[in-house]
Amino acid sequence: MNIGSKIALVTGASSGIGEATAQRLALAGYKVYGTSRRVAKASQRSFELLPLDVTSDESVAAAVGEVVRRNGRIDLLVNNAGFSVAPAGAEESSTGQARSIFDTNFFGIVRMTRAVVPHMRQQGSGRIINIGSVLGFLPAPYMALYSATKHAVEGYSESLDHELRTRGIRVSVIEPAYTKTQFDANFLEPDSKLDEYREIRASLRKTFTEVMAAAPMIQASWPTSCSRLPARRARSSDTRPVSARAAFADLRLQA
Repeated sequence: MNIGSKIALVTGASSGIGEATAQRLALAGYKVYGTSRRVAKASQRSFELLPLDVTSDESVAAAVGEVVRRNGRIDLLVNNAGFSVAPAGAEESSTGQARSIFDTNFFGIVRMTRAVVPHMRQQGSGRIINIGSVLGFLPAPYMALYSATKHAVEGYSESLDHELRTRGIRVSVIEPAYTKTQFDANFLEPDSKLDEYREIRASLRKTFTEVMAAAPMIQASWPTSCSRLPARRARSSDTRPVSARAAFADLRLQA
């Protein structure tokens, strides 16, 4: 495969896993377009950053349309954009807040997929990689909404792979464990806080901060060719310093 002719689009690429992914793909020879909700200042990035809000049909159509207009194709879509409500009781988030996190973490992927798949079908080839989480297959007390979105991403991704593989398109879900990023710095506070959860919220935030601080650094370790990535699911084999299951078992004990 001549990677130099391949076009990649990576959402949520202004920092963290998305930025590391975009940089690694660029290093491997892809022409990469990253996206971010906020207009980023000029930097030394090895890829171009486009404005995109995955919760907006119009914004998604504009970004995908711009990439196709410039290049005539999209070979790889990496859906990384997402956020979480800060650890808290599930009842401390309103249904409106629940809709908000699903609108980004899950329906954002649906919007991007619906915008890109027609072009991949026309090409007869393509790859979609959705960034999930270990919390997409493990229970996550006090992070119920985030976990629910990632469970949805897993089910959608694996079903979509079976649906599209006969058209030359493969879909994978990557499910990493804790990784040292600014993820926790961007937590959205629960919008319906209850005094009954005040102490556990404080304890949870302390534990989560400690876990994130000790988590492994981002490794830009994508294979040179994305065709070498296994289809469907790739779960993290490195959960240092503590597995998600153990971390949340500790939180249950503290509760």
